[in-house]
Parts: sequence; C-alpha cells; structure tokens
Amino acid sequence: MQRTIGKKKNGFAHEMKRNYPYYLMMLPAAAVLFLFSYLPMPGIIIAFQDFNFVDKFRSPFVGLNNFKFFFTSPYAFRTTFNTIFINLNYLVWTTFFAVLIAILLNELRLKFASKIYQNLMFLPYFISAVVVGKLVNQIVFPDQNGIANQILGFFGHDPISWSENPAPWAWIIIGAHLWQVVGYSTIVYLASITGIDDHLFEAAALDGANRWQQIRLVMLPMLMPAIIIMTLLSIGGMLRGDFATIYSIIGDNGLLFQNTDVIDTYVFRAIKQAADFGTTAAVGLYQSIVGFLLVYGSNWLVRKYDKDSALF
Repeated sequence: MQRTIGKKKNGFAHEMKRNYPYYLMMLPAAAVLFLFSYLPMPGIIIAFQDFNFVDKFRSPFVGLNNFKFFFTSPYAFRTTFNTIFINLNYLVWTTFFAVLIAILLNELRLKFASKIYQNLMFLPYFISAVVVGKLVNQIVFPDQNGIANQILGFFGHDPISWSENPAPWAWIIIGAHLWQVVGYSTIVYLASITGIDDHLFEAAALDGANRWQQIRLVMLPMLMPAIIIMTLLSIGGMLRGDFATIYSIIGDNGLLFQNTDVIDTYVFRAIKQAADFGTTAAVGLYQSIVGFLLVYGSNWLVRKYDKDSALF
C-alpha cells in the first residue's frame, strides 16, 4: 500500500498539480516550438521527391537523387567548408572575447563606468542585419572612399576594390558578427562571474594568490560550466550559417561566393532562381542530421569530462 501511494505521489498528475504554474508559463513557448518545429516535420518527404509545386501531392519519388545532385556538385564542399569555417570562428572568438571582456568589466572599480560599457557593447545586438550590411558595404568597405581604404591610404597603400576581392570577406563577416554579439555574450558571462561566491576569492587571497592567480585558478574554473553550455548550444547551429548577416553583406555578388557562400545562402539562391524545392529540402535535412550528431557527440564528450555540465 505504501509503495502504491508513493508511486501516485510521484506520478504525472502529482507533478502537474504541484508545478502547474511553471507549466502554464512554458505553454506558449512549447506551442510555438510545436507549431514551427514539429508540425512541419512531415515536409521532410520533399527531400526524396522531384517536387512539383503545382501538383505537390503527386510529386514522384526519386529516392536519394536530390542528395546525390548536391553532393556531386562543386557547391557541396565549398558551402560546407565555408559554413563550418565561419561558424567555428564565430564560436571560438565570441567565447574568447566575451569571457575576456566580462573579466575586465568585473575588475573595474567604478561600477558606473562598468554599466556604461555594458550598455554600449550590448547596443549592436539590437541592430538589424540589414543595417549591418549597409554599414559594412557603404561606409566601411566600399570600393572608393570607405573607412578601410582611407586607413590604407593613410599608411601609403593603394585602395582595394573590395567588391572584387573574395579573400578578406569571410573575416569581414566574422568581424561584423563579433561586433554584434560579443556584448550579449559578455553579459551572460558577467552574470556568471557575479554569481561566484566571494569567499572563494577571499580564501585564495589568504593562501597568497594575487589577482591574476585568483582569476586563473578560481574564476575561470567556475566559469567553465557556463562556457560549456553556451558552446553546446552554439554547436547545434554549426551547419546553419548566419544567413541574415551574410546575405545582407554579400548579397548576390558572385565574385565573393568562393569564401562566403554558406549552405543557407546556397539554399536561398536555389529556391529564388530555380525553385528547386527537392534539392533544398535535402540540403536542409543534411544540415539537421549533422547538427544533431554534432550536439549529441559534443554532449557525450562533455559527459566524459563533467556530467554536471552536460545538457542531457
């Protein structure tokens, strides 16, 4: 009898009754997630069809031909490499600069100045990708009298025709992304730093540790769980390029595709120019599968390192 009562108390109904306010708060987000992420999943079938938009329900099955078409094309390696290269740099440099700036802000004695710096760094996060694209193309890197060419001229170099030179644009995109998101990530890590118990620093100081040693031996290890979680969340989108920013900066300039064309921009052009829904759906499914494997594999490695830091 006691075991039966214990099971009922730990059952689904008891959980809902005890925590129903939290489930109600979660309901809108869960509904949106179901509506836009799970309900469209039957559309995966398009990846295996020669999809006809007019007679969509009778489109013939073509098996893996859509995947074969993409992976045997010259775009598969280029777009995959560019996507991973750009996103990997996003991840590494965003984490590095965000943690560094969070530590520096925490070390400021004037808290008023710290608040001002936080707000100034956080502001670019709210600027739309279209505005960022205009800033990059028309103010910083236009072919003639942009800020970049003026700086080069000051040091005696000839101006560069940026719109015809693909080499630096991957790094320009990475720089624009860092300018936008580092401030947001800094706030996350700064909040983690403020949550560290001050007694740990006091104990380290009593043991003779200077401030740099306290940061290296106390603060950074305490930040590792936050860094790991933020990294795992970012790895899930490793094969999904920052489409809005990249397309706003590059547009349809084919001269720059060599170093900037990512999977998402390829899919967008394939739909816009050829309405090739079958191949684009296959590419999207490829992105999702690889993203799942990356998250699952990364989480498995984290569990080997520290079970408490893993997502699942």
